Amino acid sequence: MKITLFDYGAGNLRSLMKAIAAAGVEPIVETDPVRAIETDVLVLPGVGAFEPAAARLAPGRDAMRQALLNGLPCLGICLGLQLLFDGSDEGEGRGLGVIDGQVTRIAAARLPQIGWNLIEDAREPSLAGLTYGYYANSYVGRPADLGAVVAWSQYEGDRFPAAVRRGRTLGIQFHPEKSSAPGLQVIASYLAEVRA
Repeated sequence: MKITLFDYGAGNLRSLMKAIAAAGVEPIVETDPVRAIETDVLVLPGVGAFEPAAARLAPGRDAMRQALLNGLPCLGICLGLQLLFDGSDEGEGRGLGVIDGQVTRIAAARLPQIGWNLIEDAREPSLAGLTYGYYANSYVGRPADLGAVVAWSQYEGDRFPAAVRRGRTLGIQFHPEKSSAPGLQVIASYLAEVRA
């Protein structure tokens, strides 16, 4: 199985690459959004800001969006989840629009939220057994259709999606690669689903 991380030029991908390798597959890194979809599984990693990431995505946005809508499995983590939405209040640029809705700032006094948060009302099989997730973010995706939400979290009273799903695309707002053994199991479970 070929797993490709789309690198939009921000942050360290090493911990996510190690987490995927622990699930039994060595991922490759691709900076071209069109070549990134020539894969069995696309991973949108979770480091950076929306505007520069959307700019790097722009040349291949339509092709990537269509590939996901046609069933290419995709795991979006933190910023990767946010790129699945139409756009973000964090900055200019268009997301993939796979999940209808907008990314907004968390309604909280202390941002970014950094640390562990409870995962609530999970109805996503890949999240089975996960109680807490490790977060490092100030923005969250707000889907127009709450049916897309497959798990919730809250921070300072603001309830937001911990995970969203559309078809074979799973977006996770927390960082599974930094969420200890249960977080690594989330990645392994999603990849096992794709293999099946």
